Amino acid sequence: MARSAEPTPRLITSAEELAALCDRLRTEPYVTVDTEFMRERTYWPELCVVQLAGESEVAVVDAQAEGMDLAPLGELLADPAVVKVFHAARQDVEIFLLKFGAVPTPLFDTQVAAMVAGFGDQASYDSLVRALAGAAIDKAHRFSDWSARPLSPAQIAYAAADVTHLRRVYRELREKLLNEGRLDWVAQEMDALAEPETYITRPENAWERLKPKTSNRRFLGVLRAAAGWREAEAQRVNIPRGRLVKDETLLELAASAPTNPEQLARARGVTEGFARGKSGTGLLAAIAEARALPDDALPEPLEARKGAGASPALVALLKVLLAAAAEAHNVAPKLLADTEDLERLASEAEPDVRCLAGWRREVFGEDALALKQGRLALGVAGRRVRLIRT
Repeated sequence: MARSAEPTPRLITSAEELAALCDRLRTEPYVTVDTEFMRERTYWPELCVVQLAGESEVAVVDAQAEGMDLAPLGELLADPAVVKVFHAARQDVEIFLLKFGAVPTPLFDTQVAAMVAGFGDQASYDSLVRALAGAAIDKAHRFSDWSARPLSPAQIAYAAADVTHLRRVYRELREKLLNEGRLDWVAQEMDALAEPETYITRPENAWERLKPKTSNRRFLGVLRAAAGWREAEAQRVNIPRGRLVKDETLLELAASAPTNPEQLARARGVTEGFARGKSGTGLLAAIAEARALPDDALPEPLEARKGAGASPALVALLKVLLAAAAEAHNVAPKLLADTEDLERLASEAEPDVRCLAGWRREVFGEDALALKQGRLALGVAGRRVRLIRT
């Protein structure tokens, strides 16, 4: 049977048009959503375009149009009767949380759903569109300047395609998961995405993303202070953190712990003007506070949290079990557990890790505990790993 023609995408440039569109979409069971934004010059994402599609219409909303009021969009995203469908939702959801103060609800992320449905780790939108919608994505405008106006017809068509094909991907995935009894698995994953805390970057935790490989707690204390200052300052002035101070400079400052502008200016990437200005004064004050901390107030090395004393052989066995469980249940291994989870499993009795909760515990966690307690062994049957209950 021939597929019906897709509706022509509409460009929405006024608050009145957006309000009418959102009123219509609130009668739909679901709406597919995507955004185009710019972040190269700012800390916070600059929303440029929002794409929306229901069963019978597709629209591209110019979020920067003169006089545009996005409040009706916020009401649509908060409507509990309409499922909001995204692919790789985190960045889009972060934008809406910043804009409206709430996470869209209820959520359905097709990337997560694809991992549950056996499409591998972090299935790309392109691959899902090919596999489930029988279409190909034109990537020509992937790196467009979405803040430039007017939007070209080609940009509008590209943006609309992201939510047009997403409808078919969502329907196919949902039906597959429903038939396999796995919609509840996806729902549990969506609970984490719906938590506002998931999208909040705390300055005091910013040092962890640098993954320092040292056990020197004084070094880590200065790094925590310097990275925390950078994160808070970048948020305040709305510039990328790396434009304020580069990662490698923070690591150098953690090692040298400068006490005055002259010492600060010797660090690679730090100018004399920065060191003697307001920013340098603030950074030096943060470092001074860290230098004065007592030993018991300094952060623990990251490695100490990752299963210190874990047997490499046991971790290796757990990795084999993880691969076998993922294969048996046709689910992405990364969704079940990561390396840190396995290291903690190997070294702690029953750690607070995601693979020991919810559906993951049933699929993998219980067997992982049994393996390390000697109640389960691994063998081979043909070309597959076999679980042997002891």
